[in-house]
Amino acid sequence: MRILLSLLAGLCLAAAAGAADRVVYPAPEGANDVRHDDKLAYLKGALERTRPQYGDYTLQPARTVMNKARQLVSLAEGKELTLAWGSTSLEMERDYLPVRIPLRKGLGGYRIALIARGRQAEFDRVRSLDDLKRFSIGQGNGWAGNAVLTDAGLNVVTSSYDSLFRMVAMRRIDLFPRGLSEAFAEYEANRAAVPDLAVEQSLVLRYDNPYYFFVNKDNQRLARRIEQGLRMMIRDGGFDEIFWRYNGEWIRRARLGERRVIRLDNGGLPPLTPLADKSLWFDPAAPLPK
Repeated sequence: MRILLSLLAGLCLAAAAGAADRVVYPAPEGANDVRHDDKLAYLKGALERTRPQYGDYTLQPARTVMNKARQLVSLAEGKELTLAWGSTSLEMERDYLPVRIPLRKGLGGYRIALIARGRQAEFDRVRSLDDLKRFSIGQGNGWAGNAVLTDAGLNVVTSSYDSLFRMVAMRRIDLFPRGLSEAFAEYEANRAAVPDLAVEQSLVLRYDNPYYFFVNKDNQRLARRIEQGLRMMIRDGGFDEIFWRYNGEWIRRARLGERRVIRLDNGGLPPLTPLADKSLWFDPAAPLPK
């Protein structure tokens, strides 16, 4: 009987280990790629909070570095990535399963540009979208937000993420718009290697830009687990803690109230975007926490 119980216990442990959710996320695209630390904090928090319901998990980066286009191919084929993140669109929600909790509370819809040092006066004269059309806009290969910019009539030049910092500093492109928090963090991470880099001080491009976790269409369990975990974090304050820990300094430095807003339309916004749930979104008019 004792031997039988030991065998049954071993089988149960093996079954539990085999049921662990495998989460493979995109590897950083460069040595100074600091964009994803908060996303990983959200992800780990969600997975940890759902251990009682869903059990164990493994969490690791992909073995190979991929640009956004390759990430999406890998996720669709189910070959390596089991999870990716990015701006949503009609196409994204058709091809992948979204977790409709906007990471960074939609802060990526407030775009502040990196520019070459010494060019600020040129952008101080920009007052409208038509003024902005004189300049070239750098974007990464396969980024979902590219369509918003091209639909607005802007001149978009695409390249690899890591090369865009050098391109803007060398004036091969004019602006490299980043999410509000990304602009300052990436400037700090790259300014030693790219000393002619600067953060543009007078403009903010504004459009609705929900940024979600996405999984393969067949992985509904993982999507449910992450959504449940994120909602638990919203209720217990963990989501806001991560948001302000990673973004509070940059929100203050951005001085949004002092910038000229150039509003763009996002024609690819899916109909199920939870715009009405104000608890999910950053409110620039709300008082900043102390």
